[in-house]
Amino acid sequence: MSAELDVKYFEQGLLDKQEELLGVSELSRQASSTVELDQTRVGRLSRIDAMQMQEMSKATDARRSGELRRVTAALARIDSGDYGYCVECGETIPAARLKIDMAATHCVPCASTTD
Repeated sequence: MSAELDVKYFEQGLLDKQEELLGVSELSRQASSTVELDQTRVGRLSRIDAMQMQEMSKATDARRSGELRRVTAALARIDSGDYGYCVECGETIPAARLKIDMAATHCVPCASTTD
């Protein structure tokens, strides 16, 4: 681990992000519940709107789930002592890059070749 990298700072930031993602995930479960198709209670356009909102909520949940996996993996790298190193080349990831994306796994040169 690089001496200038404040791992505790990044660990706390990742833990905060993890808590935020888990909290929002719980709230959004209600929004993506099954759409009621009872025509006596909801009009056709309202059902279509509800179904569209449900699909958007599912897509948002999928993105959030991916971000949660990245954060969890970054916390695991902290525990193993691998945090702050590029998974591709092993070079140190600059602190400035980690401040932008605390779950970054690649240094800038490797990230630009893998995208």
